[in-house]
Amino acid sequence: MPTFRHGKNTVVLFDKYDLSQYFNSATTSAMAETVETTTFGSANKTYAVGMKDGTVSFEGLWSGVLDTSGSDAVLHAAFNSTTKIPITVATEGATLGRRCKMIWADDTSYEIKSAIADMVTITGQAQASGTVGGFDGGVLLAANQAITATIANTSVDNTAASTNGGVAQLHVTSNTRNGAITIKVQQSANNSTWTDLVTFTATTSATITSERIEVAAGTSVARYVRANVSGFAGSSGSATITVGFARR
Repeated sequence: MPTFRHGKNTVVLFDKYDLSQYFNSATTSAMAETVETTTFGSANKTYAVGMKDGTVSFEGLWSGVLDTSGSDAVLHAAFNSTTKIPITVATEGATLGRRCKMIWADDTSYEIKSAIADMVTITGQAQASGTVGGFDGGVLLAANQAITATIANTSVDNTAASTNGGVAQLHVTSNTRNGAITIKVQQSANNSTWTDLVTFTATTSATITSERIEVAAGTSVARYVRANVSGFAGSSGSATITVGFARR
């Protein structure tokens, strides 16, 4: 039997912010250019598939809270920035091993709507740039997880190795640590012996951040992957992190 999920559990991580509490709709769209190749004598039209593209669209509620993490502050800043951001949409919720969609994007649309008999709402769209297939389909190796000590998460089994690299995305959405931590994606052929595949830039004290790292095409990725977090000796506090990894 198929496994279906309720949309209420969707998580949207936008750069270094968890905007799930502001959104009530999120749509990931992949599309491909098609160019007609029909010639004389053909009974049916034919097409060639060109470059692929992707977007993330969202709707929700406007919040003007006077800090950097409210929906208006985040989306307004993203729209006016020339820096691309990682976005992860976890349709199945923040659960380790569940699927997610990952995109490297520019915020290209932001609309605020006020109505006399309704809440102030927002809509927007982010445009993929250079993402294979429009967006990458991956799995969560750490899922909105508050971490206070060194940890190697439970691995995710792909059932086989892959041979064409991949991409990892990190979102640190809350951080009260008084020291730096190091977050990695590790790989294993046997779920026992592990090597580092991706090492994100060290997350410094009390810093929230996001990062996207691509594993080069043609690189072998072992059957098992996991998230590893270290650097807690002599420090205290908690960091909330999400790590997604997609094979290519």
